[in-house]
Amino acid sequence: MALSVPGYSPSFKRPPETLRLRRKRGRSLGAASAPAERPEPATRRAARAAGLPLRPFPAAGRGGGGGGGGPAGARRNPFARLDNRPRAAAEPLEGPPRGQQEAPGPFLDSNQENDLLWEEKVPERTAITELHQTPHVSFSESAVPPSESTELPVDWSIKTRLLFTSSQPFTWADHLKAQEEAQGIIQHCRATEVTLPQSIQDPKLSAELRCAFQQSLIYWLHPAVSWLPLFPRIGADRKMAGKTAPWLNDETLQHVLMSDWSVSFTSLYNLLKTKLCPYFYVCTYQFTILFRAAGLAGDDVITALISPTTRGIREAMKNEGIEFSLPLIKENGHEKRKVSGTGLRHGEEQAVSDEDEEESFSWLEEMGVQDKIKKPDVLSIKLRKEIHEVQMDHRPESVVFVKGMNTFTLLNFLINCKSLIATSGPQAGLPPTLLSPVAFRGATMQMLKARSVNVKTQALSGYRDQFSLEITGPIMPHSLHSVTMLLQSSQNGSFSAGLYTHEPTAVFNICPPKDEVLDKEAIHEELANCGLHPKTLDHLCQTPILGKLSLRHVEMSDYIYNWRS
Repeated sequence: MALSVPGYSPSFKRPPETLRLRRKRGRSLGAASAPAERPEPATRRAARAAGLPLRPFPAAGRGGGGGGGGPAGARRNPFARLDNRPRAAAEPLEGPPRGQQEAPGPFLDSNQENDLLWEEKVPERTAITELHQTPHVSFSESAVPPSESTELPVDWSIKTRLLFTSSQPFTWADHLKAQEEAQGIIQHCRATEVTLPQSIQDPKLSAELRCAFQQSLIYWLHPAVSWLPLFPRIGADRKMAGKTAPWLNDETLQHVLMSDWSVSFTSLYNLLKTKLCPYFYVCTYQFTILFRAAGLAGDDVITALISPTTRGIREAMKNEGIEFSLPLIKENGHEKRKVSGTGLRHGEEQAVSDEDEEESFSWLEEMGVQDKIKKPDVLSIKLRKEIHEVQMDHRPESVVFVKGMNTFTLLNFLINCKSLIATSGPQAGLPPTLLSPVAFRGATMQMLKARSVNVKTQALSGYRDQFSLEITGPIMPHSLHSVTMLLQSSQNGSFSAGLYTHEPTAVFNICPPKDEVLDKEAIHEELANCGLHPKTLDHLCQTPILGKLSLRHVEMSDYIYNWRS
């Protein structure tokens, strides 16, 4: 009997076709049969008369599998809407019929915040095509829309990789001659200003272009350990694991390394103070610091930005008397002002906090209900504030801004801070990395790595040549501007670039409040000997406009920049 059943499978590897037919028959019968609808309840009729919004009233035979469709078969699926967001004003209250599929709009809205976080933390090795194809909507206050201009906005973040593409070859950037390499190093050390024509007919034969390209790739580093990657330092334990570190168990060697680092750090700050160094970075295993000379980014004094920070670091800075501000933190609708460790004593701070608490509950007395409502005690308020401070740790909002003479106090604090160096792990005992565009005491000259690649890309008419130039390493703002100026001439004003940012430094593009507008001519005269090209110096003097974002994609067409952040 079993063999006479069509579709019978004795080994039960697939279901019998008879079961499939029965299921299909049940669905078709349930859909085809249209019995009389149930009478509408009196309560529902009364609600409809009152004008209240109601869901569709289910019919008796709708849905259900066996043709007997009761009320339970037409109930609305309670899991139809997975998001718990409140309905918008323009969104209809009545859901679509059970047989129709809901639009995916609400699910996209609920995931927009995740998309924004992904955009801020895009991996460095993401292909440029993915950046083009992946749409992201940013609702950040500091979001900057795509713009067209003859100049790029200043970007103070450190780039780890640049990928330029063009329809013209980059072969001129490969295999520099010994004389050209030497000339580029001399031009860098002597801060020689190189001015190229707007368009170069044959870049491969232009020795001036190749020397200037070599000049733009040079940077200065301390300490220099050739077998260890000293940038980035945040999250570098995996890359450093297993590498030889003779200072791990040698306290004497650690003391020598820290002593040399302190001398180099002090030398850099003195160069910055005398305006012979425009800026430099201090990269630790926990945070990164950007020191800028007076006149850059629209500030009239020396400034320092630290990101990301923790509550412990901020408390230690307070105890050392360092005045700083948190530009991205708003408290009670107003910007949080300077935080000082010396301006107020403990008793005065307690008195000020008590006055703030009394003012915060004064509206209860005005309403006459101050005795009926229990006020939170001082301890709970303090705990709530501490939780809020801890929650912003290691986030872009924890960026700290220091300016003026407080930067010198910060220098001494960093030299004497024991937590500046890791005590365990692959980075234990290794001083922070100092990065600078100019030479300083104890520094080592380094070169960014550049290589050109030619590939075939598919086009409408077949295949075409696509040329690319990749630059890797700690790419500082002056190098980014110098390279783009060179490519403007060599590629005849037509190229595109994908920029990969060291994410903890993207927040350096914020713009703290300025006291006054500076005179650009006076700034150029004072910073004339800082070692930068005049156009690059003018670029770095601009006021930052990117906020918490950084440049991600740059495209030049007919000498006009189109950029996205």
